[in-house]
Amino acid sequence: MLITVLSFGSVWRRRFGTDRDDARRFARAAYYNTTGVAVNNVIRTRPKIIGHARFNAVGGFNPNYPCHMIGRVFECAGPCIWAGQNKVLFERMLATPQRPEYFLVAIRPEQVGRLNLTQPAWKSADSLLISFSEWHDQQESMLLMPAYAWLRSDLGTFFLEPLASRQWTAQLRLELSLGRSLCDTPRVPSN
Repeated sequence: MLITVLSFGSVWRRRFGTDRDDARRFARAAYYNTTGVAVNNVIRTRPKIIGHARFNAVGGFNPNYPCHMIGRVFECAGPCIWAGQNKVLFERMLATPQRPEYFLVAIRPEQVGRLNLTQPAWKSADSLLISFSEWHDQQESMLLMPAYAWLRSDLGTFFLEPLASRQWTAQLRLELSLGRSLCDTPRVPSN
């Protein structure tokens, strides 16, 4: 399965090998990304839905520059549930981008508004919720969404649209009731 990273959750953890004599202990590290919210000015997990995305250093992930992974396509194992947690393993970064099956998207209320996970049909059926953290008025969600999937918030319905010039990346667009998105440029009628 191919997945493009569009954004990361706020919480990172790492795990190194336990053999202190292993010279490649740090090169084989695993990095876990999940959702979090600010609690007393410190980012903490407040999971309502527990899950994470795992990246391996041997797969091309560089923990010193996670922003360089945005817009990159990874070969991944299929998402699974293990020990009651949603998980997706990013195995290796592709050298050249290809059109992905899914996009990893982390969203917050300041981007799309508040989500109500108790509402029926708050997301398209083909979108997979990996992790969701919430505390008071703060939320963060991590989803795997295919192209043209949608989610509903208190602001409206957002669609994930691939960019025409770079089909391996996408952006969320708010759909207006008139059938246009907020990101569409107004067109001047021709005479």
